[in-house]
Amino acid sequence: MSMDVGGAKGGVKSDINVTPLVDVMLVLLIIMMVIAPMLQQGVPVQLPVANNSTDKPDTSDQTIVNIDSKGGLYVNSLPVTEAEVVDRVKNALEGKKEQIVYLKGDKDAEYGRIMKMMDALRASQVESVALITERQGGNKGGGQ
Repeated sequence: MSMDVGGAKGGVKSDINVTPLVDVMLVLLIIMMVIAPMLQQGVPVQLPVANNSTDKPDTSDQTIVNIDSKGGLYVNSLPVTEAEVVDRVKNALEGKKEQIVYLKGDKDAEYGRIMKMMDALRASQVESVALITERQGGNKGGGQ
């Protein structure tokens, strides 16, 4: 295979050099692969392990309430106080087709704190509250 330098025939070489394009695209792909998992991190919560759990796909239009090991409350990854939780959840559920609140409680969080949150959500007319667990073996799943 020979390379045409374009000097012998006197013409201008009009071939597109795709090597720089491929290099740039590969760099962008690597950057996206590294950053994408960090964007969906959310609140660091160690979920309890359960045997009977079903897979639940994580989407951006879900309403998620997190309770961390220290008792901190988060609605869609934003920290809130106990008095604000119900109002934030109601605002998040407005106009959504799926009226389900997913509750992610840390395995080291107080059981009473999680039950208190479930009672507050039920008292505020939230009909469906799903408890999110981790499937035994490490795969994430959701249990209700």
